[in-house]
Amino acid sequence: MFGIFMESLVIFKLYTGLKFLVVLFAVAWAYLLMTEKDKKIRLLLVYTPLLILLLFLCPISRKGFVALGLDGETYYRILWTIPMGLVTVYGACRLFGRHKRIGLIVTAALIVFCGKYVYDSPYMTKAENLYHIPDTAIKICDLIAPEGEEGHVMVVVPEELVYFIRQYNAKIKMPYGREMVASQWNYYHPVHEAMEESEELVFEDLLETTRAENCQYIVVSPTRKVKDDPKELGLLSVATVDGYRVYKDPVAAAAVEEINQYYKED
Repeated sequence: MFGIFMESLVIFKLYTGLKFLVVLFAVAWAYLLMTEKDKKIRLLLVYTPLLILLLFLCPISRKGFVALGLDGETYYRILWTIPMGLVTVYGACRLFGRHKRIGLIVTAALIVFCGKYVYDSPYMTKAENLYHIPDTAIKICDLIAPEGEEGHVMVVVPEELVYFIRQYNAKIKMPYGREMVASQWNYYHPVHEAMEESEELVFEDLLETTRAENCQYIVVSPTRKVKDDPKELGLLSVATVDGYRVYKDPVAAAAVEEINQYYKED
């Protein structure tokens, strides 16, 4: 039990980074503990964060989390429910409520200089559109999207596009999603293996798997090496979008059309 507790404590340290912002949160929480009179606010901003933290550090809670079939590697997400930002800001506002001008300046300065400029992060990029997904993904979706209110299409795309397709158009389905891109889950899918696991993309092997899933479209990355000619295998070249090669499989398209026609008649 002690080992589980220490692991949870390490997770908490890594989550907070033990930066000065955590100190601000602790000071604000302590101040609210001593001074806040409103019972609803005390419940939300004083008792609830403490209860969540205690449950997080409790070994029994972690064992129960895993026993429910949840991924132990995502246990840290429980900490997301602690309203650190809200407690810090509200506590600071109450603390400096009697000295509004100097309080505003001091509080703002502490938050700014104790934090990090998020736009310096390598994971932050300038949005290309209102959807906050790459323009390339939007162009491909618009190209292959089904017409009308009904129907859908199935497409297999390179890993770098998997996250964005369904965000833009739910009528465009894929044989696998982000569960295949996240390597720690160690899932298997025959289409993903044929699409990504070989040094060169062998279309003949890929078509065996995509036709089993009725994938009408195949999108190939600009940097992907291809061993055989997809046109010789019966695929139609639809377009090239920012270097991505978009192919349509008439065999899979005909199979989908036959299935749709069957349900219409039925």
